[in-house]
Amino acid sequence: MSKRVLCLLAPGFEEIEAVTPIDLLRRAEVEVVVASITREVLVTGRCGLTLRADATLDEVATGDFDLLFLPGGPGVKTLRADGRAARLARAYADAGKAVAAICAAPTILADANLLKGRRFTAHSSVTTELPQALGAERVVEDGPIVTSRGAGTALDFGLALVRRLCGAEAAARVSDAIMA
Repeated sequence: MSKRVLCLLAPGFEEIEAVTPIDLLRRAEVEVVVASITREVLVTGRCGLTLRADATLDEVATGDFDLLFLPGGPGVKTLRADGRAARLARAYADAGKAVAAICAAPTILADANLLKGRRFTAHSSVTTELPQALGAERVVEDGPIVTSRGAGTALDFGLALVRRLCGAEAAARVSDAIMA
């Protein structure tokens, strides 16, 4: 049975942080469903790249996935204001499912009260809000929570998600294929 990932996009998402993990997961034959939190399936990132989401979040059966993936960037403000990302993160973690957040998106995990007592990292722009973030670590895994610092760590982060869902052999296969 194939693993499934739900990726939430809001306008202003960081393109590298979304596209790189999505690409790596799909290379590992993980089904990734990209869901827009707006009513529009076309979502424009912070640098002007527009992605076509597979669906809107309202159209997705959110419990049918193994991992929730939250890209960062300025769009995190919209994800936080909307509230559904934090509620989903809490529900996934409570169900023992993985939750992955990169860049500023760990603030959503803080909103869901998922970071207390855990090791995590985040982008330096949110260290005043998340002073416990481990800034020197590129990817941090603690229980069901996977976090990463930002666009420069998106490849490491994506391979960590492949490893978590598909195992070390699959992650090595994808890494070798892209010459990482």
